[in-house]
Amino acid sequence: MQTSDARMLRGAAIPATAAGVGAVLIGLLAAGTKGALAAALASVVVIAFFSISAMVVSWAAKYSAQTMMLAALVSYLVKILAVMALVGAMDEVTIWNTKVFGWTVIGLALLWIAAEARLVMQHKLYIDEPENSLDRSP
Repeated sequence: MQTSDARMLRGAAIPATAAGVGAVLIGLLAAGTKGALAAALASVVVIAFFSISAMVVSWAAKYSAQTMMLAALVSYLVKILAVMALVGAMDEVTIWNTKVFGWTVIGLALLWIAAEARLVMQHKLYIDEPENSLDRSP
């Protein structure tokens, strides 16, 4: 994993973990132990899914930009399908609060994306544009 990729992963995982701890406390206050369990499970799901996706994209970036884009799209599709399957399987579960789970997944996913966007905006990109003789004025 490149250092910039590791920085991106840390920069998103740390705030998501902190927010996950906060979500567990909010879940505990809002819905008792079932809410805390739901928030903890949702935190693990979001952090694991996004971390695995970041590692896959980082691995694919070693080969080409096209491979990296394909890996990003496939990992996104797998995440969506896995979350849909998880939510579908939890339809009748009573051991935890499904509403707390859902809101925690949404909140942490949005936080992760916002943290990554913030890091990208802070990162100065080096773009090497070749000089083109057609762009110059005589």
